[in-house]
Amino acid sequence: MSVARTAPAAADAFGVAVKPSGAVPRQIGLSRARLATLGFEGKPGQTLVVPGKEGSVVVAVGVAEAPAPNELRDAAAALVRAVPKAAHVATNLADAASGSAAEVATAYRAVVEGALLAGYRYAGLKGDPAARSVLTQLTLVGAGSPAGVAAGQATAAAAANAREVANMPASHLSARQFAELAVRVASERGLSVEVYDKDRLTQLGAGGVLAVNAGSVEPPRLVKLTYKPRAKSKAAHIALVGKGVMYDSGGLSLKPTNAMSAMMKLDMSGAAAVFGVLAALPALKCPNQVTGWLVLTDNMPSGSALKLGDVFTARNGKTVEVHNTDAEGRLILADGLSLAVEEQPDAVLDIATLTGAALAALGEGWAAVLGTDAGLLDRVRAASEATDEPVWELPLSRDKYRSQLDSQVADMKNIGGTYGGAITAAIFLSEFVGDTPWVHLDIAATMNSDADKGWKSRGATGFGTRLLLDLVTNYTK
Repeated sequence: MSVARTAPAAADAFGVAVKPSGAVPRQIGLSRARLATLGFEGKPGQTLVVPGKEGSVVVAVGVAEAPAPNELRDAAAALVRAVPKAAHVATNLADAASGSAAEVATAYRAVVEGALLAGYRYAGLKGDPAARSVLTQLTLVGAGSPAGVAAGQATAAAAANAREVANMPASHLSARQFAELAVRVASERGLSVEVYDKDRLTQLGAGGVLAVNAGSVEPPRLVKLTYKPRAKSKAAHIALVGKGVMYDSGGLSLKPTNAMSAMMKLDMSGAAAVFGVLAALPALKCPNQVTGWLVLTDNMPSGSALKLGDVFTARNGKTVEVHNTDAEGRLILADGLSLAVEEQPDAVLDIATLTGAALAALGEGWAAVLGTDAGLLDRVRAASEATDEPVWELPLSRDKYRSQLDSQVADMKNIGGTYGGAITAAIFLSEFVGDTPWVHLDIAATMNSDADKGWKSRGATGFGTRLLLDLVTNYTK
């Protein structure tokens, strides 16, 4: 990553911002009429590759007259995808923006994020080197913003870390292996880390985690990662709780064999996002204390598995009757949220691939958000807009929906009626946060992308990582 006044001669491709009107930048070497003949109209995100000297190319990239950060992020992503074989890409996209130093920094951050996130590829277990990411160097051409560039690198790396662990097959990333990875990363980044094994979870009374794990040969883990800023006098304390079901078979409420079941390695995307957030906080010099709770297990059917009608006691003492073992994410989050609020944070947020109902309600473009605190919900919406990670609020209507969770033998059931499943799931979770300001992000609809589009790459999206980073770094009491 570098900043230069002019495009390096060694760059394989130079992306040049072209606005819909006015003079065409000389680097393009074509008139506006010629560009139009070639089908390039300068629409935001549109690209045209123009051959240059000695194998290099110039790429015309359409931008608005006054491009917003989200538009610059998508333009940078379009640039990288227009030259998929380019290892070194240079671009002046960030200088298409103007304004205060903070606005320029945001523009540079957005361009870095878009380019790096579009260039991400999960190599997985393929032996073909061509499957790996080609982009190795990015040069920002213009006046530059060191703060913006550094922030963009950190946030893109955070989302890439979340994508990497979410994309891993369950056969290669168990709860134990994820916990070991978290310990290594915590040591490298200067984070505090505690790992709770099955015996410790039993001592803590984490009945939800233990109940979901009962059918598995792989033991559960709960990982607590803590970041503390140097200056602590004005720091807020935010807790993040991530659902980490390493693979979700549905348990005895077995899922059908279909494309969605094949994606259930992604059911730990909430924990992946929290992991990515905590790993990035030192580089961003976050002014607040952040505690991340990764609640990790798989959900498998066996002779010892959780049964319908079973009752367990969660960490906070509430008893839960299980009517569907495929509604397991809320059971492990119950313990994670209970432990998180015991530390009396200023706010707690959970992130989870929780319900198909959120996907049915909002489609693949939006995550559902519900919560108990209007101010915290406003902060989430602001972070959503800043990062282009869209959320839509659903009503947390306890008066209309809580009765659906009533049980004859326990404090509550784990599912409600046929409809409004995203809402009843959130109401269930609200039973475990007390009076602490709380927001729930249901990212089931946004955990995966079937194709490269904007800042999303095919596969796990890392959705929520940059949103939460924006929120915790800008949070004030």
